[in-house]
Amino acid sequence: MPQFETTRRVRHAARDMFDLVADVERYPQFVPLCQALTVRRREAGDGDREIVIADMTVAYKLIRETFTSRVTLDRGNLLILVSYLDGPFRSMENRWRFRDTGAGASDVEFRIAYEFRSRALGFLLGTMFDAAFRRFAAAFERRADAVYGARARQT
Repeated sequence: MPQFETTRRVRHAARDMFDLVADVERYPQFVPLCQALTVRRREAGDGDREIVIADMTVAYKLIRETFTSRVTLDRGNLLILVSYLDGPFRSMENRWRFRDTGAGASDVEFRIAYEFRSRALGFLLGTMFDAAFRRFAAAFERRADAVYGARARQT
């Protein structure tokens, strides 16, 4: 199963980065390949958790696919878990973890593992998805700079 994992040190607090990633409705504005995102429903979970069911449409040239995910926003642990519900994948899971490192900086960990239902679709989209995932972390960092303001890079 293809997977991608990265950890980036960013110039923003972990809670700010959590809030930015949790704001899924804004993804079409800055996330690579994200053409549309519709929240079907939001519900309170246990403690500081919130559950979001959302449809995301990704598009590249003539290919357009929509999938549904369950997003668990765990504010207490600064953790976001995404589980696949329906669409072109056989399976898809991703995780965001946010950790403060001091002086207003944090480490943002992003991990995704996925497998397309169809081998043909996997062949067509696989390389493009890999390239997009490599740009995801940078896209969120640029978005944080735009929302929270660019700061001098922490050492």
